[in-house]
Amino acid sequence: MIDIHAHTTVSDGTDSPRALVNKAIIQGLDVLGLTDHDSVAGWEEASSAIRGKLKLALGAEISCLTLTGLSVHMVGLLFDGSDVAMLEMLEQTRDDRIPRMIKMIELLNADGISVTMDDVKAAKPPGATLGRPHLADALVALGFIKSRDYAFKGLLNNDSKYYVAHMAPTPEIAIAQIRAAGGVAVIAHPFASHRGETLHPDDFLPLVEAGLNGIEVDHRDQSMEERKILREIAKELNLVVTGSSDYHGTGKLNRLGENLTAPEEWAKLESLAKGKVVQL
Repeated sequence: MIDIHAHTTVSDGTDSPRALVNKAIIQGLDVLGLTDHDSVAGWEEASSAIRGKLKLALGAEISCLTLTGLSVHMVGLLFDGSDVAMLEMLEQTRDDRIPRMIKMIELLNADGISVTMDDVKAAKPPGATLGRPHLADALVALGFIKSRDYAFKGLLNNDSKYYVAHMAPTPEIAIAQIRAAGGVAVIAHPFASHRGETLHPDDFLPLVEAGLNGIEVDHRDQSMEERKILREIAKELNLVVTGSSDYHGTGKLNRLGENLTAPEEWAKLESLAKGKVVQL
């Protein structure tokens, strides 16, 4: 069983890197992708917890913004975690999260939703990459909404009046940097329509030209019809088809291993990377 997209407390998950690895071992996963948002800070802890048959695919989910202002997430796997240019890109993306959060809080406050940066910081685990899920958790704690998942379908949806885009690399730049650092690039949940605006089928060709390796097809936020279209796009453009849980622990409904990548697709993807999985 291969699940190559999961998060920990280093970003917006609720399991520590070690706890995530332990959960993957208990569930019998063969390969686990550690892909915290814009961070590689959990790599060392997760690697030290590896044992048995489990292999760890180290990576990160990079926040991107198209030239038209559309938010896109790019999963980079098996890249060199010491690559200076890669680390600089991740750091710059993280740094912009604070002014972005302040603006979202201001918009909420203007409509009588009283939440502060201190509330958000209280909801964020120490050292975690600041993000909308922590704002959602703060709103839950304050009684404005009932769950983080509910927030992403309403107040904090990409199409919401309270959503604020942040400075981020374009998908093409992120892909090029992932590839330059020896990794492989998979676009995450590109047709997740309930999150807001999605990519158009014509948007994939420029990404392939930039070096895109795969498409995350099987994901709970994409309907069966959306998955069918994505499979057709992947076949036409010779891209690897992946399936992932996008697990966040108790913060979201996603269950570890609920969607998986076929072994033959993973073998194809891994063969395109310079780096390899971590194993015992």
